[in-house]
Amino acid sequence: MMLIETFRDKLLPLRAQAEIINDWLRQRLETILPEIMAREGFDMWIVIAREYNEDPVIMTLLPQPAMSARRRTILVFYQPPSGSFQRLSLDRYGYDGFYDGVWDAQEDQFQCLARLIEERDPQRIGINTAADFAFGDGLTHHEYPLLRAAVGDQVAARLHSAERLCVGWLERRLPAEIAAYPALIEMGHALIADAFSTRVIHPGITRAEDVVWWLRQKMHDLGLRAWFQPTVEIQAVGQRYDPREGQRTVILPGDLLHCDVGFLYLGLATDQQQHGYVLRPGESDAPAGLRAALAAGNRLQDIHLAAMRPGRTGNEILRGVLEQARAEGINPSVYSHPIGYHGHAAGPIIGLWDQQEGVPGRGDYPLVEDTCYSIELNVKHAVPEWDDQEVRIALEEDAALTDGSMRWLHGRQTRFHLIG
Repeated sequence: MMLIETFRDKLLPLRAQAEIINDWLRQRLETILPEIMAREGFDMWIVIAREYNEDPVIMTLLPQPAMSARRRTILVFYQPPSGSFQRLSLDRYGYDGFYDGVWDAQEDQFQCLARLIEERDPQRIGINTAADFAFGDGLTHHEYPLLRAAVGDQVAARLHSAERLCVGWLERRLPAEIAAYPALIEMGHALIADAFSTRVIHPGITRAEDVVWWLRQKMHDLGLRAWFQPTVEIQAVGQRYDPREGQRTVILPGDLLHCDVGFLYLGLATDQQQHGYVLRPGESDAPAGLRAALAAGNRLQDIHLAAMRPGRTGNEILRGVLEQARAEGINPSVYSHPIGYHGHAAGPIIGLWDQQEGVPGRGDYPLVEDTCYSIELNVKHAVPEWDDQEVRIALEEDAALTDGSMRWLHGRQTRFHLIG
């Protein structure tokens, strides 16, 4: 039996998944959201979205089985000077147990919103407009003037960007979410272990694209939704890493394989990159030069995790990691990102593959506790057994920041998957 198949009976049916997701949502609305609103200085937050043109945050605020905003949905969150936190919805269908419906459709939807604002008199109102993070920029060009016209100039002066509020809501994880995450990462590791084995690969026959579609199909069959198309690349003597077309695609003995795989389950994303080596006749392991390259990648991971501390910005971490790695003789590239509701999720970006000097805006955001990250990086390393040809070891593993330090959610690759 394939390793990933051992998880089939553990994967929950959709209804049970929905119950867990909704329980987490209820906890998040009761604990995380009021805290983030207070941190960012808002006493009201308004989220407005239309069906099939959803604001990036609204589907994380709606309970299962909601699949869209349904015509137009307006959510209002309000913390009065004294009293309970209020969660209100202006829509035609309602979300019983999560939001109090306050619109009966006899009144114009925006006029109802204006009346609610007037009755509560909030002093600082968050709306989803943003310059740096797309997650905070969901209020559309059409909806903003409708909102402004309805509330009038006096209230409009209290409208402010809720960019950091959106990011704060999306990036923070409940203890229960962090506790559930390792099992997702374990499934990803099992999936890759199967893909990089003779259960899937027949050297001389199987192509890299065959493995790609095996990964995609296996995720689909198990009920795991891929959030991007997987990739599989070949490096070999005379064939360097190059995503352009025209290279050999049939997998042969002596090849170094690389994959990038990620899926969604229970509303949380995974993102992993690992390597496999196709044994030549008589080999029992990869050449020592390749093993040394992998060890250099692991060392870069160690440096990276040690640098990630609450309060440090993504750009500060990037500079420190690259400087230390280069001082140790490593040829590094770092492009890590948060992970959670999205694969490339909300929070501080730690480099981009084409911006190793730092990322203005998104890289200036600081790390906070109870968040998760995909530690994504590569090293370039000369391999003596390959006539000193440079190989690219690209690794990606998921980790959590809790109690002031980083930890892997389910380990990392320290040895190649051996095929053959």
